[in-house]
Amino acid sequence: MTHALNRRHWLTRAAGRLAYAYPASAVALSLGSAKAAEPAPEPLGRFRYGFNTACVRERKLTLDELVDLVVAAGYDAIEPWIDEIQRFEQSGGSLEALAKRCADAGLEVASAIGFAAWIVDDDTQRRRGLEQARRDMELVRRLGGSRIAAPPAGAADANSAKISLLAAAERYGELLEAGAAIGVTPQVEVWGFSPNLSRLGEAVFVAVESGRDDACVLPDVYHLYKGGSSFAGLGRLSRSTLQCFHVNDYPSDPPREKIGDAQRVYPGDGVAPLDEILRTIAKVNDQCVLSLELFNREYQRQDPHVVARTGLAKMKAATAQALK
Repeated sequence: MTHALNRRHWLTRAAGRLAYAYPASAVALSLGSAKAAEPAPEPLGRFRYGFNTACVRERKLTLDELVDLVVAAGYDAIEPWIDEIQRFEQSGGSLEALAKRCADAGLEVASAIGFAAWIVDDDTQRRRGLEQARRDMELVRRLGGSRIAAPPAGAADANSAKISLLAAAERYGELLEAGAAIGVTPQVEVWGFSPNLSRLGEAVFVAVESGRDDACVLPDVYHLYKGGSSFAGLGRLSRSTLQCFHVNDYPSDPPREKIGDAQRVYPGDGVAPLDEILRTIAKVNDQCVLSLELFNREYQRQDPHVVARTGLAKMKAATAQALK
């Protein structure tokens, strides 16, 4: 009962904050669009639905405004970017206080997006990257989170050298060890456009060969497609290795070789085999956090309320369709 009252109080407070931040006409547009995109009945399974703040990143909302937005839209979790957390604290915000507000509202900080160069071959650069990762993970911990993305940052340009997977596994093990001391788990993130960790199998190899029980991966519908991975490979994962999954969709054109982040679309608005993907994830881990991650320029120009509510409605509809 207390939790329900706290969430009701939060929603009332969040609505007030958002009304202050945006004109009444924008809020009305948002609510009208959300009503038009009413989500399907709750599907089977216990997925938690998250919002990656990349979806509205160009609007440059502050971290507390993003939290208000996500709670008001009805999500279970938020996935902020490290620079958003940094700016919030640098402007005088308290991460501990915001963590309590999230907890009181029932909002999980499911993960965070960072770009520490933990995987690179250069010893000096990698040492600095590991120190950056420690600082990033400390921020996540203070915000109440327990995971962070670990993409192949620093080794993802087209001209980047191919890194030995065994070396990457050893470096990931060191990253996990650093995270364990802080209380935050780095997830090997697949980047389909990168010369390194572009395929699910490569990320899984790095996780397995790290030799650590806390190893896990962070796949993404778009990145699996872009890198040429088989979606069936998701079925080879386990509950512990698949804790979060980035959800989106992609059109048939441009082709895979030319498609970019900006072409991602809402789940169900493209041609990705979402039925297969979501059924597979449900079998592997039906409590996985499905986090919406989009970089679509058209969506970035829209009212953030519309983007958040539409994204949640379409994720739930896609899941209901897949698991009916």
